[in-house]
Amino acid sequence: MFRKLMLLGVSIAPFLFSAQEAASEPQPKVAIIPSVGYAWRLAKTSSGITNDTKNYIKGLKNGIDVSIGTYYLLNGNGAIGLKYSGYFASSDGRLTVQDNNGQNVSGFVSTKDNISFIGASYMFSNFKEDTKHKLFYDISLGVITYTTKTGNVKGTGANVGAEINLAYQYALNDHVFIGPKLGLTGGSLSKMKYNGTTINFGDDEREGLTRLSLSAAATFRF
Repeated sequence: MFRKLMLLGVSIAPFLFSAQEAASEPQPKVAIIPSVGYAWRLAKTSSGITNDTKNYIKGLKNGIDVSIGTYYLLNGNGAIGLKYSGYFASSDGRLTVQDNNGQNVSGFVSTKDNISFIGASYMFSNFKEDTKHKLFYDISLGVITYTTKTGNVKGTGANVGAEINLAYQYALNDHVFIGPKLGLTGGSLSKMKYNGTTINFGDDEREGLTRLSLSAAATFRF
């Protein structure tokens, strides 16, 4: 589904913004776009688990989302650059597992999760148009990484990832815009390392990293 959305975004992006002739006065060539907001992981929760486990997992499925993109503004409406985004969540809870003897063992656990994406990005915008109402759309392809830590157990993994964003902003002046941004970051892991030991996942056990985010974004043009 995420791949289809990316293809759709690429196909409609040229029609979102009409080509503009270069202004007579020099235009800013660099745009820096930071954002901060909230995100929700979209992977399904396994069925047949206890309420304590559900509540524990629920705490890890929503968290803080931050990002920053740096772009070189090309002639017309396009721009190329680099994009970073990060997701941070934590959860505490009591979990029950079976030991080697088949006995149920219950204990309190605390987990911190971080999902990071970094990649090359292409952006379409109407930043050069003479209007207070600004729009931009970007699509990025790069590497997505996942780090999870529970007690002294640390898990890490990485794979190819992608991200798309759509934003509306209001121009405070010619160089500063602010407004809401909707984003979708996608990726999954077929294997991870836990304290140096590699664990391979089955097709139905892949670690889903896709998340939907809603943020406040600012654009600074230089």
